[in-house]
Amino acid sequence: MKKINVLTIAAIIIICISVLSGCKRDINYIVDNEPCVSGVVSQIKENYIIISVNNDDKLYESYKSIKVSLNVERKDGSFSGDIGDEVAVYYHGDILETMPAQINNVYAILYIGSNE
Repeated sequence: MKKINVLTIAAIIIICISVLSGCKRDINYIVDNEPCVSGVVSQIKENYIIISVNNDDKLYESYKSIKVSLNVERKDGSFSGDIGDEVAVYYHGDILETMPAQINNVYAILYIGSNE
């Protein structure tokens, strides 16, 4: 009887550890599965950047510029660039309808290249 309880508890612990460690998605999963908007950084502030959405991006019709939080889930996908850099922003999927629009749940901000 005790062996069953110990094995059950061990299995539950392993499952919990697996679930908790899997909460953060790796960068490949994010790039393949999460929505993205690309644009050129036009402003840099302490907690956010503003990007001018590329005119060939599908979101351009709705949003010309977007304020993007720098509180990024993947620290290896954090922004550390300059004004004029082209970036791809991978986000949760919610864009707040403000002026400018806002993305607060950011998975990664990846450098694409310099626009200069």
